[in-house]
Amino acid sequence: MKLIDLIRRATRSLRSAKLRTLLTALAIAVGGFTLTLTLAGSNGARQYADKLVANNFDPSELIVGKDPEVSNDGAPSGKPQEYDETISNVSGGGGQGSVQLKRLTKADIDKLKTYSFVEQVRENYQITAQYITREGQKKYTVAASAYNPAQKPELTYGNLPKSGDIGNGEALLPDSYLESLGFKDAQDALGREVSVSVRKPFTTEFATQLISSLTADPASIATLQSKTQNDTLTAKFKIVGITKKSATSFNIGAAPILIGSKDSRDLYIFTTSGTPDFDKYLYAYVRVKDGTSQSKIDEAERVLTKDGFFTQSVKDIQKSLLQIVNTLQIIVMVFGFITLIASVFGIINTQYISVLERTREIGLMKALGMRKKDISRLFIIEAVWIGLLGGIIGSVVAMLAGTLGNPKLSDLIGFDKGTYILIFKPAQVLLLIIGLMAIAMIAGLLPARKAAKLDPIEALRTE
Repeated sequence: MKLIDLIRRATRSLRSAKLRTLLTALAIAVGGFTLTLTLAGSNGARQYADKLVANNFDPSELIVGKDPEVSNDGAPSGKPQEYDETISNVSGGGGQGSVQLKRLTKADIDKLKTYSFVEQVRENYQITAQYITREGQKKYTVAASAYNPAQKPELTYGNLPKSGDIGNGEALLPDSYLESLGFKDAQDALGREVSVSVRKPFTTEFATQLISSLTADPASIATLQSKTQNDTLTAKFKIVGITKKSATSFNIGAAPILIGSKDSRDLYIFTTSGTPDFDKYLYAYVRVKDGTSQSKIDEAERVLTKDGFFTQSVKDIQKSLLQIVNTLQIIVMVFGFITLIASVFGIINTQYISVLERTREIGLMKALGMRKKDISRLFIIEAVWIGLLGGIIGSVVAMLAGTLGNPKLSDLIGFDKGTYILIFKPAQVLLLIIGLMAIAMIAGLLPARKAAKLDPIEALRTE
C-alpha cells in the first residue's frame, strides 16, 4: 500500500475520533509548550549574557591577578591562605566570612608591561570617596570608579568619547544624583562642576602622633589638627555626560560617578600613600596585541599562567554567566520531559483502545490482502499525526503567550527597551516539533505491533 494512501486513511481514522485525538494531542502540547518557552528563555538569557559582556569588557583584554580566585568560575575557596603582606580580605558582609585575595604589586605591574604581546596595562583602582557635592548644595555619599573604555554606559545626555579614556577633570554623573545635587534635569547638569572628596585612612603614623599630642602643649595639638585637615582632598570634575541605570551593567546598588584613569590614580595615590595598600591591586586589565584573535588570547593566557599569574578572558566570563543559564534550562527541561513521558503513556493507551475498537476493521484489511507492515505503519502514522498536532498546538500557544508577555516580563526584570527575555527561533521550534513527532512515533510502536500481529480470522469474529 502506498504511503500517501496510509496517510489519508490514518487522517480519516483520527477525524472519526476527534475529541479523543485532541485530548491526546493536548497532553503532548503541554510538554511542547514548556519546552518551547524553555528554549526561548535560554535564547534570551544567552543574548543578554552576550550583551552584558560586550557592554562591560574589551574582548582583547585579560583580567590578570596573582590569586587563583581570579580564574575561578565557581564558588570562592573557603581555605585559609599562607600569610602574605599583599593579601587583602574582601568581606562578604553580615559576618558571613570573607575571601582572602593575593594582590598584584608594582613589580607585577611592571613585569606585565614587559611582555611583547601586551599592548596596555590598566590597574584596577579601588577609590574610597567620602562625599559628592557642588556649590550651594548638601554633601551626599558617593561611589567613584575609573572609566573603562570597554564599557558602554547608556547616557541620557552628553556623549562618550569615540575611543580611549574620558579627559582629565571630566566625569560621567549617574542620573540618580541629579535631584539631590539640585539640577533641574540632565541638560542642566551638563558642563557644570561637582566636587568629590576623598580622605586618607587613619594610619599608624597618625595614631602615634595623636597619642603623643595628648601630653604635648596646645601648639602640637593645633599642628595635628591642621594635618588632619590636610588629609582630605577635594577634586572638582566637569560633567560631560549623564548615565542611567542599565540592565547590562554590573553595578550593584548606587551607580558610581565615572572619572578618567589619571584622575582615578591621583585619588588612589592620595588615599593609599603611606598605607600597606599602596600600589597593590586586586587585578589589572591587560590588553593583548591583535587580541581579537582567540589564538592570541589563548597564547597570552598560557604564557602568563606559566609565569605565576592567573587570568580570565571575556570567553571565561561568558562561560561563567552561561553556567547558571544552562543549569536552569536543564531543570526546566527535565520537567518538560516528565510531561512528555506522561503523554507517551497517553498515546499508547489511546492507540491500544483504537486497536481494540477497530479489531474487525483490521481483520477485514488483512483479509483483503493488506500486509502486516502496512497495518503497523498505519497506526504509527496515526501516532505521528497526534505528535504533530500536539507539537503545533504547544509551540504556537507558547509563541503567542511569549510574544504578548515579552514587554511586561522585560519591564519587570528591568531590561532595556528592545531587549527581551523570550526569543523564539523558528529553526528550534521546527526541530522541537519534529522531536515530538518522533516521540509519538516511538509511543505508537507497541500498539502498531499488536495490530499487525492480529489473526485476521479471529479479528473478523470479534463483536
